[in-house]
Amino acid sequence: MNAVLDAAAMVQSNPHNPVHGVPVLLANGVEKTYGNGTHALQRLKLEIGRGEFVSLLGPSGCGKSTLLKMFAGLEQPSAGHVRWWGKGQINHSAAEQKLAMVFQEATLMPWAKVADNVRLPLDLAGVPRAQSQRRVDDALQLVGLGQFGHVYPRELSGGMQMRASIARALATEPNLLLMDEPFGALDEFTRNRLDSDLRQLWAARDLTVVFVTHSIYEAVYLSSRVVVMGARPGRVIADVAINGPQQRDEAYRTSAEFIQQCAQLSALLAEANAEGGH
Repeated sequence: MNAVLDAAAMVQSNPHNPVHGVPVLLANGVEKTYGNGTHALQRLKLEIGRGEFVSLLGPSGCGKSTLLKMFAGLEQPSAGHVRWWGKGQINHSAAEQKLAMVFQEATLMPWAKVADNVRLPLDLAGVPRAQSQRRVDDALQLVGLGQFGHVYPRELSGGMQMRASIARALATEPNLLLMDEPFGALDEFTRNRLDSDLRQLWAARDLTVVFVTHSIYEAVYLSSRVVVMGARPGRVIADVAINGPQQRDEAYRTSAEFIQQCAQLSALLAEANAEGGH
């Protein structure tokens, strides 16, 4: 325990916590208990400001995905409340309140070409075809699939399918992107490449991103903040600022700064896992 506390003490305080101004997302005193008695979240409080890249890191079953679904409006808390841009509900017609979610699997329609998969949410929203085609083309270019809109998902690798899923989210022109461990099933090389591409998209699009992961290395590489969650019932164990450079590359993955921050998070995560064993 002393080692854990020492590691936690070395973590620099997060200048974005508390968030200054109206947060993009606020969870205040959030609890979640399912009908089968599973207590997923307990008195959880978290604020996320505009332009942050926040990773939720913790042991399996600690409620990371449950919290993300609440941020997406797909789950409701049993107690406490969630606020979007200071409001009690999402206003999808407001320009500053556009969110999109990327799931663990690409979930592409196998019978539709890639461009049609990316266009789907725009068709559902009734966006005119001329406008939606521009958005689809732009989104595919952003994720490096500009030449693959005419193919079917089965003709793409796993990494390319996930790129198409991200393009589908970007085509809605969100400013809040929620991602539920989207690269977890990919090989390390592909995962690292997509992590780098995602950071570039985050900066280029001025996005706010909330990203669920089990990987300490991925969390440090991607994030401006890492929120470490304790074992069920989930709650915030630590809120850690990641002080890496704005532009991150393969050299950063082997830097002393990166290794030190991974070690700090590893100790905090070990504490979270140890609590789950009581």
